[in-house]
Amino acid sequence: MQGERIHTGRQLAERAVFAALATCALALPATSVRAAPLENEVAGFAALDKVTGRIQHLEIPINQTVEFGALKVTPRICNSRALTEKPETASFVEVDEVKLTGEQQRIFTGWMFAESPGLHAVEHPVFDVWLTSCKKPIGGVPAESAENEDAEAPAEAAAAAPAAPTPPAAPPAAAP
Repeated sequence: MQGERIHTGRQLAERAVFAALATCALALPATSVRAAPLENEVAGFAALDKVTGRIQHLEIPINQTVEFGALKVTPRICNSRALTEKPETASFVEVDEVKLTGEQQRIFTGWMFAESPGLHAVEHPVFDVWLTSCKKPIGGVPAESAENEDAEAPAEAAAAAPAAPTPPAAPPAAAP
């Protein structure tokens, strides 16, 4: 009986040490090496007209405004990551609504994320607008991304190519 208590006490001590180490590990800041985000010249959006049910794709240069129905969409910045990293595409956007009187009212100012389109999209009674992509990195595509893109292109093309058609099976031979 005495031996069991010592053994149980030892197990409790080991568990306490393990719990303390786990807590310390969780308290440490997560460090990961990440490249700086790529700034892009163009932000890509999808815009839905709820009355007609039509979706229009908009490519808007940074700091320029495009009208979609009664909305004016102006991306201020559009960041993405290199092709070698986990995709993260974000844009800081301002959206104004033009009222029937001609007056403009700001209805959205903030970040949109392409990977989470429902998180910060513009939801209007008639129109929805959400970020889909960032295009044309300032300074061009980084060398590492261009090399990976070139290396992956033949493999992707081979995978996407349709398989050669198989000839039809011969009919069964008739018994003599």
